[in-house]
Amino acid sequence: MLPWLIATDPNLLSGVRDTSLAKLVRDDMLGMILKGVLVPGQRINEPDVASRLQVSRVPVREALRELESSGLVVSRKHSGVFVRQLDAAEILDLYQLRGLLDGFAGRCAAQLQGQSRQALLDTLEASAAAMIEAAARHDVQHYYAENLHFHWAIVEATGNRQLIDTYRGIVQKLHISRLKNLSQDIGMQASIAEHVEIMAAVRDANDARCEALMSRHVAGAFIRLRDAAAGADPASAAASVGVRNGATPGIDVLE
Repeated sequence: MLPWLIATDPNLLSGVRDTSLAKLVRDDMLGMILKGVLVPGQRINEPDVASRLQVSRVPVREALRELESSGLVVSRKHSGVFVRQLDAAEILDLYQLRGLLDGFAGRCAAQLQGQSRQALLDTLEASAAAMIEAAARHDVQHYYAENLHFHWAIVEATGNRQLIDTYRGIVQKLHISRLKNLSQDIGMQASIAEHVEIMAAVRDANDARCEALMSRHVAGAFIRLRDAAAGADPASAAASVGVRNGATPGIDVLE
């Protein structure tokens, strides 16, 4: 299971002794947010969460504070706590940052040696094959999940815990914005071709090329979305792709 897709289980807390109760409550709510059970803009009802998990409201409040610090929920005075709804500018910023991190991770991946590089390649090839199958079935959700898996494998292979944690936070936020639009087939074939090029750069140990390909891959996703939105109403298209100050738009895309 990917680190930003967390299992939810009403009985998760029963019998647990050694793990922080607030952490378990946080993981449960995080799972509900990332699965779309709790949607952007929705108010999180503390008593309901406490009743469902059979805990007091204290660990629920602690969990919500932690989710707020990670940017996934927002507290509004006199109104409560709500699932964060990112605006277009925030999403664009996150995609730009993700492009930088993907590029660095790609460079590191191509510098792996021996068995470590081969193990990564085996994972990437299996993921790419699954993406090809999903594209053939026009299964956008499965394709999207495998795409996340492909990129996460490269990031995790760096062994850089700060990078991994930062990347996880970015992808979790972007995942929330993506949930509402998992039915559009935006450039899957072009995206697959780019994944194949990335794998070749890793296989050839060409770190500079792999870095460039990974960064370009994210930029290409921006362009594909811009082109897909070109025929839409200008106002709604601008809102959907996050146009800001003449920058290249880019949210809710397959990569």
